[in-house]
Amino acid sequence: MIQPARSGKQNILEGSKAAQTSKETEIKLTNVGRASLEELLADSRDDLRVRDHEIWNKDSKEARFVRQLGRKTPHTYEIDRAFVETRPPAIIANIALCLIHPTNYLFDQPLRTLEREFLQQGDLRERMTRVRLANRRKNESHGES
Repeated sequence: MIQPARSGKQNILEGSKAAQTSKETEIKLTNVGRASLEELLADSRDDLRVRDHEIWNKDSKEARFVRQLGRKTPHTYEIDRAFVETRPPAIIANIALCLIHPTNYLFDQPLRTLEREFLQQGDLRERMTRVRLANRRKNESHGES
């Protein structure tokens, strides 16, 4: 489970860095990061099932409590440290489930926008090509070579 969590974070970070030069790369890496979070979600569920532990219902008092913790601002790990570090592994896995769902939802929103912008505008290379071709046409119409 460590690998999908790490991969998700890294791909999202790399996608964000790529945004300045390539929307296509940003979308691809962000989607890979999003898929890694889905893998972590499935792994966490599987781990709980294999060990015969309860998987919290999203409306359970425990899940609602975790979601409430996530609403504190500013939110840092220090806020959750005492809560997380004193709970057994089954509780931690359920906490992860509670946190992955809204994280995925939050990634889906900008991904849709990125994909729409890419389809409408292209990425940096395409925009540079359009400007270069327009410049070339302009120079040719003015008799320059």
